[in-house]
Amino acid sequence: MSAQIETEAVAAPAGNTLLEVEHLTMRFGGLVAIDDVSFSAADSEITAIIGPNGAGKTTVFNCLTGFYVPSVGRLTLHRAEGPLYLERLEGYRTAQEGVARTFQNIRLFPKMSVLENLIVAQHNELMRASGFSILGLLGFKSYTTAEREAVDHCRYWLELVGLVDQADNDAASLPYGDQRRLEIARAMCTKPKLLCLDEPAAGLNPIESAELNSLLRQIRVEHKIGILLIEHDMSVVMEISDHIVVLDYGRKISDGTPEFVRNDPAVIHAYLGEDDDDELPPEVAADLARDFGPDSGKEDF
Repeated sequence: MSAQIETEAVAAPAGNTLLEVEHLTMRFGGLVAIDDVSFSAADSEITAIIGPNGAGKTTVFNCLTGFYVPSVGRLTLHRAEGPLYLERLEGYRTAQEGVARTFQNIRLFPKMSVLENLIVAQHNELMRASGFSILGLLGFKSYTTAEREAVDHCRYWLELVGLVDQADNDAASLPYGDQRRLEIARAMCTKPKLLCLDEPAAGLNPIESAELNSLLRQIRVEHKIGILLIEHDMSVVMEISDHIVVLDYGRKISDGTPEFVRNDPAVIHAYLGEDDDDELPPEVAADLARDFGPDSGKEDF
């Protein structure tokens, strides 16, 4: 049985607000994974959700994309045709309505070709064009035109992510970094309004991370969609994000520009702590102090 959704009236959002999360709470029995979290994400901007392991970041994504039904809260996707309340939709409906997602662990179709992985992402559109297969079987022009346009759309994205020369190779044969980019290309083939990326830089080397930064900037500028990003790599977060939301133990502890978040004592405490009796290994403490400490002096955190 679906959990009851509790909502309340709120003020109208700013003109460029794409996603509005209001009082989101997710309970699993007695465990409160997300506790009264509210934030917004603007259209044509990159909003990052960061926080220590177990902070609830992926749970937020699961609520937004229909994997979980929130215990409390409203999740509004603002569209030209009117607001859409994501908490009321099942997972497949969120994708149909313009919310695309990637996962922490790569979820490609490994035995299908690179091109076929992108064709699959356009299945719903092709089915509509084919009259749910009838027009396709009869050879109607509308289906053949749609099929050709779908392949052209795939090739556009393969060129953008640098995989056009591997279009006929199995997805499983690609190096790890290429598989990450293919996942993003597949998500973009659904023509989303909001792209949700769950740790896209995980496992990437510095060169691949720089290429990812460039790709996400290009998507934001050329396709003018909102990007919601979960990421542990602070060099990626601080370089490309317009807005950052910080979670800790399921609650929001900071929300603002990269500069604001970088200097927020609550964020530094969440990552470093203040208990001298609970010491981190020296190499871990050094890495965290370099990236998050108030005296880091680094532009990327």
